[in-house]
Amino acid sequence: MFGLVAGEWAGNLKVVGDAFIRLVQMAIVPLVMTSVIAACGSMTGSGTGRLALRTFAWMIGLSVVAAVVAVVLGLLFRPGAGMVATAAPDAALPPAAAPESWQDTVLGFFTTNVVESMAEAAMVPIILFSLLFGVALNRHVHATGNALVLDVVGQLQQVLLTLIRLVMYVAPIGVFALLADLSGRIGFAVVGSALAYLGTNLLGVVVLTLLFVAIVAARTRLNPARLPRKLAEQTAVAVTTTSSAVTYPTVLRTTIEKVGVSPRVANFTLSVGLTMGSYGAVLNYTIVVLFLAQAGGVDLSAGQIVFGMVLAILLNMGTITVPGGFPVVALFLATTLGLPPAATGLLIAVDWFTGILRTFLNVNADTLVAMLVAHPDGEIDRDVYDGVRGEDPVETAVGSGPRA
Repeated sequence: MFGLVAGEWAGNLKVVGDAFIRLVQMAIVPLVMTSVIAACGSMTGSGTGRLALRTFAWMIGLSVVAAVVAVVLGLLFRPGAGMVATAAPDAALPPAAAPESWQDTVLGFFTTNVVESMAEAAMVPIILFSLLFGVALNRHVHATGNALVLDVVGQLQQVLLTLIRLVMYVAPIGVFALLADLSGRIGFAVVGSALAYLGTNLLGVVVLTLLFVAIVAARTRLNPARLPRKLAEQTAVAVTTTSSAVTYPTVLRTTIEKVGVSPRVANFTLSVGLTMGSYGAVLNYTIVVLFLAQAGGVDLSAGQIVFGMVLAILLNMGTITVPGGFPVVALFLATTLGLPPAATGLLIAVDWFTGILRTFLNVNADTLVAMLVAHPDGEIDRDVYDGVRGEDPVETAVGSGPRA
């Protein structure tokens, strides 16, 4: 509203918003590196074999489905097309030059100097290096029993998360400045773009929820009409807290005691789902890529759209886990794809609403995936699911950390 009233004068506040963006950008590279290394380095061998294979297959497969649905909706409804946010990307983080061929694209995934890649914020080679470093660190820890380096990386990650939380204290001021500048230059199109963005996310959540339930019903032959009542409690916790981590204990209890999935499958699958089962995040992040491109007047090629989908799925796997970390994700995507970051302020301002949508799909899809994983080995108690009898309370010890 301030920007609509102040008009072009609100552009004087842009420097405040730009400062906020830089505060977030300065932590992106080390945060991504430490998060990926810590995640890979701390992996254990529990839950291996067919259970792990089915779990990862379903989670990755459904993440791809979520990204495809996001692309279809984003191209169909073009939520960012009403804006003209053509500010150039921050000169402090220049995007890499566009590759001339697919061979150049592949070679661009690999770096000859990781320090140079860090300085240029070339995120793909940084992520690849971090993955390989994390795998090597994992082997070193298992071979020697010495977890000193892993502990140091974990502590550094926690420090960076604290830094981001400190930056988030000034987020309201930074977002206000960004929105004031956008509103002053673009006018009421900002309101329409916000509604279009939220509407596209909402439609995507509805489509994916119905699709996932249909897949579960077709595979397990269980009555899907029983699911809304069974998932009501975890849904209520999810939409009121917008936190998958806070909702996790409720999801675990519901999946075992109300849905009938065995504790063995539920413990493993839902624990992995804390970092890999964020289908609502994949949907949202892919829509963000298209929104920023449309708002900046950037025509993405098919290859760039696929690249954006891959980035969204990688983020889904836990590379960004800071609470309230959407500004980090949005600027990460803008930086990596060379998109103008000016429109991120609008997305950050309405992120509480998209957070509700993301968490709703994340937690309920985790239960649905647990059902898909449990079905082939007969590890769904159909009497419990059908309400013929209830299970006794069970011990549900969990051996992995929560998703923020």
